[in-house]
Amino acid sequence: MPTREIRAAELATPNGHFSHATEARGRLVFISGMTARNKDGGVTGIGDITAQTHQVCQNLKAAVEAAGGTLDDIARVDVYVRNMEDFAAIHEVRRQYFTAVAPASTLVEVSKFVNKDYLIEINAIAVIQE
Repeated sequence: MPTREIRAAELATPNGHFSHATEARGRLVFISGMTARNKDGGVTGIGDITAQTHQVCQNLKAAVEAAGGTLDDIARVDVYVRNMEDFAAIHEVRRQYFTAVAPASTLVEVSKFVNKDYLIEINAIAVIQE
């Protein structure tokens, strides 16, 4: 595993599925923002944050695997959501995909996405061992 979780004793325990910081060594792979757009080009889970978060995580998985890595290689994610009230549902899904070291993370609410049906977008940085 190329990442190591860093927890600062001076900080509160994270209130979601993320690390205070991560340390990583290897080849950097920058993954563009993934949405709930499925392989056919449609939007999965219109109006359903859980279904969309699953699709986003599947898309992240496909992208990192195409680069020769796994979800365990993702050290950081930036999460953009339409409704901050979806925080708990998003993190419940994230726990199912990020089962090793939770990536460092930022989550912010935004007013619009490229497609009006998108509820979430996540970009990532992976560190893949050579």
